Amino acid sequence: MNMIELKQVSKRYGGVQALHPVDLAVRKGEFVTLLGPSGSGKTTLLNLIAGMVPPSTGRILIDGRDVTASPPSQRQLGMVFQNYALMPHMTVFENIAFPLRVRKLPRPEIVRKVHEVLELVRLPDLAGRKPRELSGGQQQRVSLARCIVYNPALILLDEPLGALDKKLREQMQLELRRIHAELGITMLNVTHDQDEALTMSDRIVLMNGGRIEQQDRPENLYFRPATRFAADFIGTANLLACQVRSVSEDGVAVSTVFGDTQATPMDAAASPGGTAGAAPAVAAGASAYLLIRPESITMHQAGPLAGGGATDGAKLPMPAGMQGVDGILEDTIILGGIVRHHVRVAGSARMVVQEPNRRERVPLPRDAPVRLSWSHRDCLVLD
Repeated sequence: MNMIELKQVSKRYGGVQALHPVDLAVRKGEFVTLLGPSGSGKTTLLNLIAGMVPPSTGRILIDGRDVTASPPSQRQLGMVFQNYALMPHMTVFENIAFPLRVRKLPRPEIVRKVHEVLELVRLPDLAGRKPRELSGGQQQRVSLARCIVYNPALILLDEPLGALDKKLREQMQLELRRIHAELGITMLNVTHDQDEALTMSDRIVLMNGGRIEQQDRPENLYFRPATRFAADFIGTANLLACQVRSVSEDGVAVSTVFGDTQATPMDAAASPGGTAGAAPAVAAGASAYLLIRPESITMHQAGPLAGGGATDGAKLPMPAGMQGVDGILEDTIILGGIVRHHVRVAGSARMVVQEPNRRERVPLPRDAPVRLSWSHRDCLVLD
């Protein structure tokens, strides 16, 4: 059963269409993230569900009940904000107990519920502290505990980790996953951070220009993006302009700046409610883009190419099922556990290669001739 249903919901501010009519369903117990750049409509959508602003058109249902005209207090939801919104004059216990006191629960029940939720967020020994005596991560846990303690049917997360440093943010991502798994409560998160969305979500709703661009499981959204925007926004992408030569059940043949190559067509297998199975409408003769993820490419040192140097992009003989090109290594960037290489191919064209940063890795000098290879199974053609 669906916890949230949006039916042709839109929002206009004067002459600005902040959100075009959208349909969206979030199942009970699901962790869904609204992901997108600034101005994509994700926060507007969250505020509409929360009841902070009224929709211009459409209907909003929560747990089967039409709440389109209902105030936030009647929507059976909780909300966690980026700025924590803790009351500085109250202790941790008092902050968490506040919504229970508003609901006039008996004192023994308040004490029991607060201690239970403090155990859940792993802060059992900090009940007597004030917010100023807590770290950012601890304050965010208190904010989440205050939201959970009265058992809402739905929790809305408005960029809750945005104010935390990188390491603490990564720890809190895992904590939120754990808490969601233990409680089984429906959570709707808003963020512009793709790593956060990929780490925590059962499903990602990617937004662009006030519309839903694509929605699917994180792995499908990454490996089977339906549009160029989705491919470029999620992760790092090599998007190479190409011309479609032929389309068949076996694959798509394309011409690129470095020669002819093959790609696997999008298949029809998508997750429930996903859109990854919607194959791009590519046809022979059409202009398109070839997507190759950096981690799908293998890079080796290569000698200069015969008859024209290492940057003419001539295609080399490859093992069965593999294809590739030669180029010049322009730069290598160390990113902790991974290494990212920038390679110039076919004159001005550039590709990014990513590999694990192993101790035995032999660094290549800048301007070294290199050979890139990949499998046609790791390529997609996008219109």
